[in-house]
Amino acid sequence: MGSVKSRMPASERYSVTLVPPAVEAISKLVETTGLTKTDVINRAVQIYAFLEDRMGDGNEVMLRSADGELERVHIV
Repeated sequence: MGSVKSRMPASERYSVTLVPPAVEAISKLVETTGLTKTDVINRAVQIYAFLEDRMGDGNEVMLRSADGELERVHIV
């Protein structure tokens, strides 16, 4: 029996209208990271999918500050 290879979906092009805070966030990330807008948006979608998957399993998203204090992140 042959092995089943996992296939990545083909790339797709989307046209979206972004709200001003999203446009500002993308511009800031492009400037601070040196990534392209496409790379910033691709990473953002993947991170969101990862977080939604984990929260769907009942997990919480937490940030730990430099002094060790924990803060729960609420994604609305």
